[in-house]
Amino acid sequence: MTDHYFSADPAAAFERESFTTTIWGHELTFETGSGVFSKGHLDHATAVLFRELEPPASGRFLDLGCGYGPIGLGIARAVPLSSVIGVEVNERAILLANDNARAAGLSGQFVACTAQQVPSDLVFDEIWSNPPIRIGKDALHELLLTWLPRLAPGGRAVMVVGKNLGADSLQRWLTDQGWPTERLASVKGFRVLEARRP
Repeated sequence: MTDHYFSADPAAAFERESFTTTIWGHELTFETGSGVFSKGHLDHATAVLFRELEPPASGRFLDLGCGYGPIGLGIARAVPLSSVIGVEVNERAILLANDNARAAGLSGQFVACTAQQVPSDLVFDEIWSNPPIRIGKDALHELLLTWLPRLAPGGRAVMVVGKNLGADSLQRWLTDQGWPTERLASVKGFRVLEARRP
């Protein structure tokens, strides 16, 4: 079986690689690793998300498919009045994200964990995600329909999705499922989508 970054326990030897980037005016250093999405650099889609949107001044955030933590930790650094949970299936990514939070002094605001570890009654003001499109359409739809109902009334989910990976059909599907979804930006082949809880 081919090993993917969305495997729970990747088989690739664990080699770490760090990089530093600026997110919303704040410099952050990330430890990444083999078997985890976007090793050694910030991926283009997430960079587009950062350029096109900024988080609100406070709130409870979910970073869905957090990887080693760039979105969630970017929010935690930029929004002192935030609490952020990163949800991830990849055990290495969870380890790296929590290590990155400690190194940045943000472990009081951010924690990465599996979906099963999130309290079932916890609701979020915002969900931010570079969603794992490559898990397949059915699995992606199931993932989104699991977490979108955890938004507080009036809450929103923002996602960055490649146009060639079905961003426009995902926008239509979300709206058809009762989650009105708008395109906030279209940059370099990526769409930034916003789905609102009615």
